[in-house]
Amino acid sequence: MSLKVHLRVVAVALLALCAMQAPAAERQATHIKIAGRDVAVWTPSGAARGDGYPIIVFSHGFTGCNTQSVFLMQALASAGYLVVAPNHKDATCGSAWHPGKILSSRPQEPFGKAALWSPATYRDRYEDIEAVLNEVLRTKTFAGVAVDPERVGIAGHSLGGYTALGVAGGWPAWKDVRIKAVLALSPHCSPFVDHGNLKLNVPVMYQGGTVDLGETPLVRRPGGAFDLSSAPKYYVEFEGAGHFAWTDLNGKYQEAIERYSIAFFDRYLKRDNRRDDLQGLMSTSRAKLVSDVRVVVP
Repeated sequence: MSLKVHLRVVAVALLALCAMQAPAAERQATHIKIAGRDVAVWTPSGAARGDGYPIIVFSHGFTGCNTQSVFLMQALASAGYLVVAPNHKDATCGSAWHPGKILSSRPQEPFGKAALWSPATYRDRYEDIEAVLNEVLRTKTFAGVAVDPERVGIAGHSLGGYTALGVAGGWPAWKDVRIKAVLALSPHCSPFVDHGNLKLNVPVMYQGGTVDLGETPLVRRPGGAFDLSSAPKYYVEFEGAGHFAWTDLNGKYQEAIERYSIAFFDRYLKRDNRRDDLQGLMSTSRAKLVSDVRVVVP
């Protein structure tokens, strides 16, 4: 099976399953409209510092949706983050569910042909992130929550990982200097490895899985995304995890994913809270469910 066909099957299966569980997921997020975009919002718990809560914007996978990874969005909100997630144009599950759209969806460029990708590829996703951040940061509060414009992170899964890396500077024309930390979950990174820019100058954590055959090898291989990224940079690999591990479809890895993701954002967006959590997690190369960790910190 070619990489293109493999990713196509994965995307269709993901969306079919997400669509079946969409009603439960939808109840766990508040939805608002921003410039015509459906945005899922999870509000933080716990007390904010005087300058407001840190913000995380999430970008979903190809033909995924903004409620594909509710487990992680809720965990981040419970840890004290305002989480906002737009539906991109290719969204087909959750509030964007449409049965005819799944099989008819095609990537803007073939996933297996990185040389064809450019800053024009999925620029609409970049525009979605910018529209959401502009609205969230337009005033000192958003959805009744005090926000801190100096503490903004971005997370993305699969094609959402491509989006997150691009907005952080993987495509220099996309770079948003408001982004202070990047969480790339099984990201589609080959365009940046091939001819992009991964000297982001902001902290980045990559997460992958040993059976995530479509994306993780491009992150971990010599000369891959991790090697090309500027420090501070982190890599966590989960034993037996496939491409669905970062969605609500697979509960086995959720606790571990939450733990590493929150510790990363806490270190770089809170800066004064639980700093040792990340150091402790990354020093354990054989922790439960973890097959590999890598750290490069100046």
